[in-house]
Parts: sequence; structure tokens; C-alpha cells
Amino acid sequence: MSDDVTFNRELPENAGLCEQVSPLIRRIVAPNPSPYTFTGTCSYIIGKGEVAILDPGPLLPEHCDSLLQAVSGETVSHIVVTHTHRDHSPAARIIRDETGAQIVGCHPHPLSRPVAEGEIDPLTTSCDGSYKPDIVLEDGWTVEGKGWLLETVATPGHTANHLSFRLNEENALFSGDHVMAWSTTVVAPPEGSMSTYMASLEKLLKRDEVIYWPGHGGPVNDPKAYVRALLLHRRAREAAILRRIKEGDSDIPAIVSALYPGLNPALIGAASCSVFAHLEDMVQRGLVTTDSLPSIEGLYAAS
Repeated sequence: MSDDVTFNRELPENAGLCEQVSPLIRRIVAPNPSPYTFTGTCSYIIGKGEVAILDPGPLLPEHCDSLLQAVSGETVSHIVVTHTHRDHSPAARIIRDETGAQIVGCHPHPLSRPVAEGEIDPLTTSCDGSYKPDIVLEDGWTVEGKGWLLETVATPGHTANHLSFRLNEENALFSGDHVMAWSTTVVAPPEGSMSTYMASLEKLLKRDEVIYWPGHGGPVNDPKAYVRALLLHRRAREAAILRRIKEGDSDIPAIVSALYPGLNPALIGAASCSVFAHLEDMVQRGLVTTDSLPSIEGLYAAS
């Protein structure tokens, strides 16, 4: 397989519509489209009668209303959270107040490392600092209701607390933002870590789920082949970064300009963070050097 990843961006813009996407899964897309969220955050309702809501999404009244209307007449036993970005977890407390369900899932938002001098603390920008789970789930722990069982699969990298969840009855994985069909995942230190992200991809290669339901966009079909392609893509990106450094590009803006020609200006920040995540990992592995601690404004050279 080549190092190119084929993306699927065919999910229609259907915010607020409750769709039955499999026998046990309903999906509602939140009305928060953006260059980072595609058509919006996917919230999932799992089961029938006694249900779980996975990734209740952003704190938007219309989305909360859509979720509550969809489960009217049913018992919501659990609200399951993959990670604590503001487009995934804030609505949990509203749903809990309305249904009495337990919030279960990831740890409150940690960082992959301390915030360095000059960096913006993600807790002031993208993270949901108000998230308070009733139960923190660890790798391998399970949550179950009538007719369904979710197994926790720790997949750190996009964030240090990122979890995925296997739905045993359908051999499916809710992959959050770790693996998505529409785009590669943003890995941005200090929230994220490229080394742990790659290790989590390797971990998924050893599993047997036949479909992934991600936090944005449509399903990932043939997930083993897709995850393998993602790994090859990231390794090729690392090699390209190293080539640019050897050819004289010493800072991240120069590398981004060379590697992402014609990039949407709105995505330059994400591309810069991705390159930085690679460079931070490459410094740790001795492939490149930097003038001090790795930083997004630093200068880099080949070892």
C-alpha cells in the first residue's frame, strides 16, 4: 500500500437528524461544522430502551435538545466520553441533569507534558475544564446495559486521556478523534504526543474490529488497512520533514510551506502543530537537534 491515505468526505450535512446507522447505533451530528470538525461532532446513541450516549458533544442547546428528543421514553444509563475537547464532552453535564445518567469515560483533561514557556495552555482554549466524570474508565474496563457492552480501549495521542470503545455485539469501535475517515488527526503538543499517537495506532492494528465509528465524519470501513495507511502516511511525513531540514529549512513555518502547498490558511495552525509534534518526537529519538527544548518557534537541524 502506498503512503497516501484515501479519505471519505461524503457524509452529508445533516445536523440534528437522528439516523439509525446500525442495529444498535444511532448517530446525531452536532451543528458545529468547521475546518477541524468537518460537518460537526458525531454523538452516538447505543442500544434500545436502555441506552448510552457516547460523546454528547458541544454545549449547544439545539444539539442537547436533539439528543434528548431522540431518547425520549428510553432510559439513559451512561454518558460515555472519549476525550475532553470542547466539541465532545461539555454537553455531558446537561444530559446528566436531564436524565440522571452517570458520566463515564476518560480522565479529566491531562497534558502529555507540562506547558512550556511561550505556549498557550489548552485548558484556556480547546479543553473542557468543567468535565467531572462519575467513573473514570481504564483500559480494558467495560460498561454495559441491556443488550450492549462497551469495552474501553485506551488510545492516547490526540490527547493524553483519549479513549476508544469497542461495541462487542457489532465488533465495532467508537474511535473518537484517534482515527477518522475524513481526515488525519491533529496531534498538538502539549495536549498530544506523536509517539503515543503512533503507539496507539500500532495497538489498533492488533485488534479485530470490522468498522470504526469516529467523532467526525462517516465510518471507517476496512479499518486494518486504513490504520496501516495512516501509519505509513505519518512515517512518510516524518521522512519528508527530515529531508526539508537536511535541505536547509530550520523552522516550522518554512517546513509547513514546503510540505503543504496550497493549504487552506485556516489549517496552517494545525499543520504547524503536526510538524511540531513530529519534531518533538524526532528530537527525543535523536534524529534532529534544536537550540533548546523543542518548541513551535524553535530552530532545528539534522543530527
